[in-house]
Amino acid sequence: MSRTIVVRYGELFLKGANRHFFQSLLQRNIEAALKPFCHKIIKTQSRIYIEDFELNVQDEIINALSCVFGIYSISVAIKIPSKMQQLKEACLAHSPKEGKFRVSVNRADPKISQRSMDIAADIGAYMLANTDKLKVDLFNFDFEVKVDMRENGYSYIYFHDILAQGGLPVGSSGKGLLLLSGGIDSPVAGWLMAKRGMRISAVYFHSFPYTSELAKQKVLDLAALISKYTLPISVFIVPFTEIQQAIRTSCPADYMIAIMRRFMVRIAEKIAKNQEIGALITGESLGQVASQTLESLTSTGAVTNLPIFRPLIGMDKTEIIALAKKIATFETSILPYEDCCTIFVPKNPIIRPKIEVVEKIEQALDIDALITNAIENVEIETCVHNC
Repeated sequence: MSRTIVVRYGELFLKGANRHFFQSLLQRNIEAALKPFCHKIIKTQSRIYIEDFELNVQDEIINALSCVFGIYSISVAIKIPSKMQQLKEACLAHSPKEGKFRVSVNRADPKISQRSMDIAADIGAYMLANTDKLKVDLFNFDFEVKVDMRENGYSYIYFHDILAQGGLPVGSSGKGLLLLSGGIDSPVAGWLMAKRGMRISAVYFHSFPYTSELAKQKVLDLAALISKYTLPISVFIVPFTEIQQAIRTSCPADYMIAIMRRFMVRIAEKIAKNQEIGALITGESLGQVASQTLESLTSTGAVTNLPIFRPLIGMDKTEIIALAKKIATFETSILPYEDCCTIFVPKNPIIRPKIEVVEKIEQALDIDALITNAIENVEIETCVHNC
């Protein structure tokens, strides 16, 4: 008899012939998440088991596992050979000593001929016969004794399922470059794409001295917070002051944001291609601000051949804030350090820019030289969550 943490897959079961790829990637990500802890991982066709860990770090292990995309649920279980008498005794020994209960059995071992319902009835009858403070109630129970009888000849007894993040293992859906600001939206966008299996890097546009080092640190802190779910994140810090000054000098004020966004996407595309990253990710939500109208998004997207994923596009601010709170980025996002867009935002930005007008205005700028100079001075930081 031993303590085991049972890890169950979610939508990986739908992957057919490719399931082994997803399972192996999930195991690798679990190993990365549990690197600080002594443990053993056992992978089977339908479960992953964490064994040989110190009991005093059990909660920390569960917390780490609950942030790994691809895991549907987790349980702390007692592992015991699938022998009926031992099962009965163990269920009684580890259950609460009083209250209403029911027994549920999942019989995955084909060598066991007895039906799941009959096994559950036998265990329940044994528990009732050996205590006078327990009662069976199949519908209004205080606790449930769950017995999972697996193909390896062992059964796992547990009482609770801990829901995890679900989704797909990070790294199973390619790589994306997140345009990460210090706001609420972009960290949530990165988290959502990581949940769909995308490995995330980030690019941040820094306008020193107009934006402070505290603003840059805020962005790095946000990257570190979401790396709890996404694995370590490389953040490309792009000096953006020269570009913004050139735009302010040479372009109409109402078009500044539209042109800045196009520069950001051009630079992000070059970094992505240099890093063999296949897509860009933004935190844009349709209609939320002037740069996120249909026409503005069309203008921005016109300068790149890479797909731009906008996972927040149909969400309102309340929904986005709820997710930001869930992943613990909200409090950092609302710290009062302004990013490069808020510093240079005009009073009345154009809401529906026409691409032909934007392209004509941009002729006043040496686009290639400005982008080249910015990319040549990029700094790279690696952000890791400090558990």
